[in-house]
Amino acid sequence: MIAAALIAAALVAGATTAASGDGPADDPTAAPDPSLSVALAYEFLDARVDEFCDGAGHCLPRSYQGGFFTDLPTWDFTPSFVYDDALVVIAYTARGLPDDIRRAQTVGDTLLFVQENDPIGDGRVRTSYEPHGIRQGRVEITGPGTFTGNQAWTGMALARLFHATGEQKYLDGALQIAEWIQTNTADMVRAPFGYTGGQLENGSSLEWKSTEHNSDIAGFFTQLAQLTGDSVWADRAAVAATFVTAMQSADGHVDTGTLLDGSTVNTRPIPLDAQTWSSIATGDPRYDVALDWTLANLIATDGQYQGASISDADVSKVWFEGSGHLALALTLRDAVGDADRVESLLNSIRLAQRDAPNGDGKGIVATSTDGLDSGFGDLYYASLHTGATAWYLLAAAGDNPFSLPAD
Repeated sequence: MIAAALIAAALVAGATTAASGDGPADDPTAAPDPSLSVALAYEFLDARVDEFCDGAGHCLPRSYQGGFFTDLPTWDFTPSFVYDDALVVIAYTARGLPDDIRRAQTVGDTLLFVQENDPIGDGRVRTSYEPHGIRQGRVEITGPGTFTGNQAWTGMALARLFHATGEQKYLDGALQIAEWIQTNTADMVRAPFGYTGGQLENGSSLEWKSTEHNSDIAGFFTQLAQLTGDSVWADRAAVAATFVTAMQSADGHVDTGTLLDGSTVNTRPIPLDAQTWSSIATGDPRYDVALDWTLANLIATDGQYQGASISDADVSKVWFEGSGHLALALTLRDAVGDADRVESLLNSIRLAQRDAPNGDGKGIVATSTDGLDSGFGDLYYASLHTGATAWYLLAAAGDNPFSLPAD
């Protein structure tokens, strides 16, 4: 209640200052206020969640908006990616105000809705859905692939909701997803053992294994072990965590995963999330050196912005989503100098919230400028992004999405 009052006061003060035309709000050199920044970021998520809802209480926020993704009148890209939706749910539970939990449940209930109404109906969810369809009470799949990491993130969101509300439906949905992962992606034949990438639309399996996906599973299955008391999930989490360990190189960085044979290490490109998520998801100090490698090799400077890039393929632009999880990883590590590094990363995100192209003063754009090359065949753009905004909020709160909050 005290936190809510402080946030409300900050909002009122910020709105009053902006309206009056006096004070730091008009000073482009002034550092953004952290409390107000967080409150405005939640306002951004509120508006996105409330935009596409049906009469049954299902809501699904579009993932991207503005710039490249909203080149009206030629196109307006509105799909909602379940990875982003999961982050939104977890960010709401991190603050935990009554309206936060209500909105988290509307998104969580929608994830259950698309799971229950999948054309195969075996517990999976798909990569992305059309919010316009949800607003009309129907499921419209825009990304039909079933990738393992997306399953795990959706499961973690549902596990968080069960932890926050005690409603059994969320745990049931999470367990259905977990069983799908175990049945369809567990590889105990090709060493290093772990979990493969999922399935394509045609049902064919992705035979490579991803460090990112196995980090996700390690976190998700550990949560299920805690929530159910069933040690089988802890055993399965250990398999995934051991795969991640096998991907750590001699100089400490963590490689992206394997090639199609499921065993040969894929050494290029080297992605940020393999470093940060390995650390956050496992809490294992062996990945401290991976964070040091990140600070030495994956930091980008683009104008006034400095922060993480997405991989070593392109360090010319800042990936603000990555800056969020790097800041969180450093917060959790808490080594000498990490507090200053965290504040620098978060302050750059706040500057982007205020000043970045295609921004609205509330949400966080995906990148500092358009055209960041991931090294995996796609580009990222300076467009407002629910996922980047949610990661910022989790980093600001020091909330680890791979772990359940302490009771």
